[in-house]
Amino acid sequence: MLDPVKLEIFKHLFSSLAEEMGVMLCRSAYSPNIKERRDFSCALFDKDGKMVAQAAHLPVHLGAMPLSLHACLNKLEISKGDIAILNDPRHGGSHLPDITMITPIFAGQHLLGFAANRAHHSDVGGMSPGSMPLSQELYQEGVIIPPVKLAEDGHFNQGVMDLLMANVRTPLERAGDVRAQIAANRKGIHRANDLVTRYGLDEICSAMQDLLEYSEIMTRRMITEMPDGNYKFQDVMDNDGIDSEKVTIAVEITIDGDEAIVDFSGSSSQQRGSINTTYSVTTAATMYAFRCLMRADIPSNSGCLVPIRTIIPQGTVVNSMHPAAVSAGNVETSQRITDVLLGALSQVCPERVPAASQGTMNNLTIGGIDPRKCPPRPFTYYETIAGGMGARPSKDGADAIHTHMTNTLNTPVEALEYEFPVQVRRYAIRRGSGGAGLYWGGNGIVREIKLLTEATVVIISDRRQSTPYGLSGGNPGKPGHNVILRNGQEQELSGKVRLDAQTGDIIIIHTPGGGGWGHET
Repeated sequence: MLDPVKLEIFKHLFSSLAEEMGVMLCRSAYSPNIKERRDFSCALFDKDGKMVAQAAHLPVHLGAMPLSLHACLNKLEISKGDIAILNDPRHGGSHLPDITMITPIFAGQHLLGFAANRAHHSDVGGMSPGSMPLSQELYQEGVIIPPVKLAEDGHFNQGVMDLLMANVRTPLERAGDVRAQIAANRKGIHRANDLVTRYGLDEICSAMQDLLEYSEIMTRRMITEMPDGNYKFQDVMDNDGIDSEKVTIAVEITIDGDEAIVDFSGSSSQQRGSINTTYSVTTAATMYAFRCLMRADIPSNSGCLVPIRTIIPQGTVVNSMHPAAVSAGNVETSQRITDVLLGALSQVCPERVPAASQGTMNNLTIGGIDPRKCPPRPFTYYETIAGGMGARPSKDGADAIHTHMTNTLNTPVEALEYEFPVQVRRYAIRRGSGGAGLYWGGNGIVREIKLLTEATVVIISDRRQSTPYGLSGGNPGKPGHNVILRNGQEQELSGKVRLDAQTGDIIIIHTPGGGGWGHET
């Protein structure tokens, strides 16, 4: 019999440990993408590599990290004083800018578990600044890091660090962010040992297993409340950035007693462009969608996935094979996977599922040489831009907010202009972009950025042709659109585009609104 008081106490103790890791990472990082936008995630794992607790960070990171940890455990002998690092999509990675760091937690000579974090670095090399290119193979996207040891037996491996820094455009910033990740895991180790000192090793290990079991029990209970049956839904990506054809993401969810089967077999084959996802990203979206339906505030851990079996065929856009390009899959396709999962689940429990949110992360990357520095040196700016949230069954959707697989912030104007040779000319809510209904979808954002130097600009966005769907009679949200203003002339840009921008050019991003819910009265 699980002790409810013990569960509640340790649920908060473990999650606060992960939160404190995040505070350390945020305050120690160099790049605005991590310290301002908080594009990172932290979690605590048991000795078998099961995620026990996470901070309130990014679902796309957190759901995928267990596979990275398992890859490290399968390939490396991890001992006290070691630090493992990786970003390889074949080993549980999402896309190359997301670097995962894993450190074992020992209580004396006993392995307690692992502290892990994943952070998006604003450049890891590749064919364009910011490492979010319109690529056609993984090798074009940046340096690939298989599971390797950045430190062994307490000794830092400077050779590995030198190799990584030789392949990026902004090595000082990258080195600072790597050190911040190391510091975050050290904080997790210290806090875990504090808990062992207070409660004892056996009690901590027991609490970890109890929390995993509790999350599984509660997930099974939630699934049991759903009517048995098959529920299908599909949606499309505008294109893959190389070819113009729409790309289908399809799911069939089968509810059978206290278990669910989630089958993505109807999805398109993997694409030439970079919208392909890894198995880990699709798994992360699945965990997120089911977790959103949970009424109780249970821990988001590996136990949630035990009653859910996924069928994610290899060679499809939702489980691509090496060396497929994947940089946009983590940020764009993950959002559409979430849309189709929630679309299917809206047939199961319509009173708990909102209409579609903006369905894109509106990735904007700008890179070049910053002439303000002495001497001038390379810069890379990366940001995902918020949009409208889908209307809910009981209230309007929120305006100008990051939703679903992203949980970051927009870069503050002051930080953006201080760090990079750009000027923010407009930053406003895109009024009227939310879908109408009994409850209205949230509005998107308008972001205008003027370049103060020549730069390479890459935009990877979606929902520029398709629209975020409404539910129960609600209207869809408006699609987004991208514009460049050059010499007073506006030119419409495609959703996925790379361009060589000039000094004085203005990039304008209009993000989509969310879908409406219910018939408008």
